[in-house]
Amino acid sequence: MKICNICHKISATDQDHLDCVQKRSIEMEDEDFKNNIPEKLNLSINSQDLGVEVKAILEHLSKEKNKSDKV
Repeated sequence: MKICNICHKISATDQDHLDCVQKRSIEMEDEDFKNNIPEKLNLSINSQDLGVEVKAILEHLSKEKNKSDKV
């Protein structure tokens, strides 16, 4: 028996819980996707072509990214 490194609960096996590992993997993929949105849309090249709503969403996401980088 071992303590899961992710949820810190007892694991019956000598490994982390499978659902904890999968959840962490999905969270990391989501974070990578969110961080790469501006690069995928080429915002530095054609930001004038985007609608006002899309610009607002992307600005909000980039602010969240900057806050998490500072912490």
